[in-house]
Amino acid sequence: MSTIKVKDGTEIYYKDWGTGQPVVFHHGWPLSGDDWDGQMIFFLQQGFRVIAHDRRGHGRSTQTSKGHDMDTYAADVAELVQALDLKDAIHVGHSTGGGEVIRYAAKYGKGRVAKAVLISAVTPIMVKSDSNPDGVPLSVFDEIRNNTATQRTQFFQDFTLPFYGYNREGAKISQGVRDNWWRQGMMGAITAHYDCIKAFSETDFTEDLKSVDIPVLVLHGEDDQIVPYPISGLKAAGLLKNGKLISYPGFPHGMPTTEAATINKDLLAFFKS
Repeated sequence: MSTIKVKDGTEIYYKDWGTGQPVVFHHGWPLSGDDWDGQMIFFLQQGFRVIAHDRRGHGRSTQTSKGHDMDTYAADVAELVQALDLKDAIHVGHSTGGGEVIRYAAKYGKGRVAKAVLISAVTPIMVKSDSNPDGVPLSVFDEIRNNTATQRTQFFQDFTLPFYGYNREGAKISQGVRDNWWRQGMMGAITAHYDCIKAFSETDFTEDLKSVDIPVLVLHGEDDQIVPYPISGLKAAGLLKNGKLISYPGFPHGMPTTEAATINKDLLAFFKS
């Protein structure tokens, strides 16, 4: 297995295939780099160098009990990028990974990041507060925390239904997709998954979005039941200096998997623009 050891001793697993302009994929909670299979093989065949890592505590990376916050996640990415000497890279993040991408780009990306993509991303901030009155109530995230801590195996099975829009009338359910989500989730550490909920729900990425001047593509499904489009994709795009928004009627949170052909086509056009 390919890993790097970051400053605190945590080993970060990664896949690195091909040559050409690097595209770095950042996965969502509570998954792993495997969630990008449909993009990794497609863009490899298009002549790109494709890289996907497992966030600390997730997948095949060290099941550490520390560092489950966005600043550390971004620092881990910076060490991986430096170790692989990636330049002119495109960083693509889904959900929690979208937050990781914009925090990394804002803090460490100058001179190394060419473009970024935020897919179904948790940016700018999810949790409801006085300054974010249309956000998701904290009680929703407390319930996710409790279910993760007390019944993770069943909760992760159930969570795939809204994640992929499989609870919608007429949805064509793929048991393989559901099983693969559960497999990835159960590979990771329960403590990492528990702590990451705070990171993806309460981190404010407003200043990160405002500060980057690279081209950023924002993709979001309008039927996203996990990260609602009006409080995330729509708002995030409005904060960017050089942003472009594409929204998709009826597409779910997990659209890179269920709608890979559409997403890959739009990504490729942005990469080549």
